Amino acid sequence: MGPAPGGTFWSVSASITVAIVPGSVFVEQARWWRGAEYFAGPTRGTAITLHRGVFPVNWLISAVGVVVVLAALRDLFHTIWHPTRRGGLSQLIMTAMWRLSHLLPFWHRTAGLVGPLGMVAVVGTWALAVVLGWALIYWPHMPEAFAFAQGLVPSERADLLDAVYVSLVMVGTLGLGDIAPEAGWLRIAAPLEALIGFVLLSATVAWVLELYPALARRRALAVRLALLRHADPGMRLLESSAGATTLDSLAGEVVRVRIDFAQYPEAYYFHDGADRTSLAVMVRHAVLLAERGQAAGRTEVRLTAGVLAAALDDLAKTLDQRHLYNGGSRGNVFDAYAADHRQTRPAAEEATG
Repeated sequence: MGPAPGGTFWSVSASITVAIVPGSVFVEQARWWRGAEYFAGPTRGTAITLHRGVFPVNWLISAVGVVVVLAALRDLFHTIWHPTRRGGLSQLIMTAMWRLSHLLPFWHRTAGLVGPLGMVAVVGTWALAVVLGWALIYWPHMPEAFAFAQGLVPSERADLLDAVYVSLVMVGTLGLGDIAPEAGWLRIAAPLEALIGFVLLSATVAWVLELYPALARRRALAVRLALLRHADPGMRLLESSAGATTLDSLAGEVVRVRIDFAQYPEAYYFHDGADRTSLAVMVRHAVLLAERGQAAGRTEVRLTAGVLAAALDDLAKTLDQRHLYNGGSRGNVFDAYAADHRQTRPAAEEATG
C-alpha cells in the first residue's frame, strides 16, 4: 500500500502506520497484529498499513491501566489513611446512595442499610478499578508475554476477558493459574498486583474497625443527652460543681464526635434509628444545656457552658462544610441535619428553640 499523493507515512503504534495528507488522515486497510499473526480487514479511506512502529499504542493502553490503578489507590488512601478523609470517589458514591434512598417511599425501613451498602459499593468500586486497571496493563502484551498451561492455545487466549481473568487471579493472591507472566517486567509487575490486593483487603478491614467505634461514640452521646433530657436538670442543679462537670464532659464528647465526622465523613450516612440514639435529634438538647449554663451565676458553670457552646459551633461547622452546605447559623445547621436524617426535634426543645 502506498501513501496518498503528497502524503507520507507516520508510524503511531506497534501495529499502525497512518498516511497523512495535509489537512486529512486516510485509512486504506487495517491489519491487526497479535502474537505472530496478522488479521487484515478492509476499511474505507486511503493508505494505512499496520506494522510495528516507534510509538507503541500497546504501551499507551498499559499506561491507561496504570492511571486507573493509581486513581483507585489514591481514593483509598484519602478515604482511609489521610487525616482529613476526603476521598473523592468514595464520598461521591456514599452521597449518591444517601440521596437516592431519600426518594424511596419506605425510607425508614431501608435507611439503616444505606451506610453499610455504601461501604460495600465503595470497596467494590476500588476492587473493580484495580482488576480492570491491571487487565489493561496485561492485555496489550498477550499472548507473547505470557506462558500458557499445556492444552491452552495462546492465540485463543489473548482477549480482554482473559486479561481480566489473569488480573483476578493475581489480585486474589490465588497463585499464577494456567496463564503466567513470562516477560521479565511482567514477572516483577504481576506480584505487585497481589500486594495491592492484600493492601485492599487490609484497608477494608481497618476501615470497618475504625468506623464502627466512631458510630458507637456518636450514639452514646445521643443516649446520654436523652437521659439528661429525661432527668431535666433545672437551673438549680446546673448551678453546682456537678453541673459544671456534666457540661465539661459533654463538651469533650461533642469534640470527639466532631473529630469523628471530620476523619470519617462516611459515618454521616449511617442512620441512627430511634430518637434516643439519634444525635440528629438529641444535639438540640446539648444546645439547650449550653444556653442554660451560660446564663448561670457560677463562674465555672458559665466557663464549661461556653466550652460546650464552642464545641457545638465546631460540630455544626463540620457538618455544614462536609455534608449540608447550609451556610446558616448553628441552629439552622442542626435543623438541616435532623431534616436530612428524617428526624424531628422534640416538642419541648421546639418550644424553647
